[in-house]
Amino acid sequence: MELKPVDHRIPRPLFPRILLTLTALLAALLIPALPAHADTVSTFTPGAAWDDSSGNALQTHGLGILKVGGTWYAYGEDKAGETSANTAFQAIPCYSSTDLQHWTFQGDALTVQSSGDLGPDRIVERPKVIYNSSTGEYVMWMHIDNESYSEAEAGVAESTTPCGPYTYLGASQPLGFQSRDMGLFQDTNGTAYLLSEDRANGLRIDELASNYLSVVSAGSANGGSVALFADYEAPTMVKANGRYYLLASHLSGWAANDDVYASSTSLSSGWTSFQNFAPAGTDTYDTQAANIIPVSGSSGTTYIYAGDRWETSDLGDSPLIWLPLTLSGTTVNVGWQNSWSLDVTTGELTSESSNPAAGTYTLTNGKSSDLLDVSGSSTSTGADIIQWPSNGGTNQEWTLSQVSGTSDVYTLKSVHSGLCLDVPNSSATEGVQLDQWTCNGGTNQEWALDPVGSYGTSGDAVYQLTSLESGYSAEDENNSTTEGTAIDQWASNGGSNQQWTLGSVG
Repeated sequence: MELKPVDHRIPRPLFPRILLTLTALLAALLIPALPAHADTVSTFTPGAAWDDSSGNALQTHGLGILKVGGTWYAYGEDKAGETSANTAFQAIPCYSSTDLQHWTFQGDALTVQSSGDLGPDRIVERPKVIYNSSTGEYVMWMHIDNESYSEAEAGVAESTTPCGPYTYLGASQPLGFQSRDMGLFQDTNGTAYLLSEDRANGLRIDELASNYLSVVSAGSANGGSVALFADYEAPTMVKANGRYYLLASHLSGWAANDDVYASSTSLSSGWTSFQNFAPAGTDTYDTQAANIIPVSGSSGTTYIYAGDRWETSDLGDSPLIWLPLTLSGTTVNVGWQNSWSLDVTTGELTSESSNPAAGTYTLTNGKSSDLLDVSGSSTSTGADIIQWPSNGGTNQEWTLSQVSGTSDVYTLKSVHSGLCLDVPNSSATEGVQLDQWTCNGGTNQEWALDPVGSYGTSGDAVYQLTSLESGYSAEDENNSTTEGTAIDQWASNGGSNQQWTLGSVG
């Protein structure tokens, strides 16, 4: 549109307003627009102090979390001022957030009472909340116990609003079995389940009644439970693409351990064996599983692993560790990030600080000091992957390309052959030797590069390479120091033969 000259008969007092309007118009045309959703990108720094909007440390230990509309509500154990020798119940606080990063304290969902299950010197842990659309009630389950942990009960409360206050309804041993560290899961059809650690028998999945206020028997098997596993605690579960993923912790008191996972397309059968979802020996990056948070948006879903890093001398200041969680087929994987960002509107990861940059690298084995090598400098599909002393050959150089939409998953392409590091025939068998194959986008050619050893620090990073297909790690077979030894896949075990140091080429 052509701008016409200003009419000289316009009164002089209007000139400043016309000039301001033109100036604003030109500024709007010349200044680049802000990126869409810039105000919905949240950044997480695992292990850093995390305060609410009033400057007080978040007390969401043993996290329970629920999304209602565009708002997340977080529940946890108030451990302020407590140590592992003093864990008496204080309160279950409730916080709200629209971006998962900034939290506002809304009040206590449950408070200490003069007596009873919520009285002084009682144990109230791992509060979890789900909404029952049939009754219009928010239902909270939690571990209830005495200081000696001999009662081992599950308590239940309800409220008509997310933050309550909740009406406490009582506690019991579900189906007559012990219940300690626990979780809660609501399936896509609305059926809800209590995940409960029964020290005498194992980890249980128990079905809840339609009002979610009690446990019902699923039949004669497993004492009425839907499923029964070995004895794990701190269970949390999520469903994605028709598959259930169950995460849990070994029993080691307040000390962290290598948490494990299993998956199945049915809650009652077909579960895979349990294996580590973070590199063995990292103690799940010094955390214990608390919850899994799905963040769905316009472009997809990101899953967050939320863990507790217990500081026994000051439980209230125990860091909260949130990391991207990768779900792929039967595989679950978590890798360390010093910091990372997520667009809660699109559901997309936007940045991760600890990942290696895309580029060309050598990979040196921690046991043998030999390099990841294509045998005989072959350019053929199916050629074996071995270890070999450094010789400057391009068959020992690999181009790393991050898989879109993932936190730390890469393809590794041989510079010499142009073929990708591959698990032959998508095998799920331990001991299968890796090969190279035409790059095809299969998960058997996708590898999570999970930091080990000095994770969280600067300097050369050491990684475990975890197959997204099998969940196994690329390793120097049998801890050999012999050149030409096969590189195979094996369950993560923390061995130096499963550790690889990246060396930049060029």
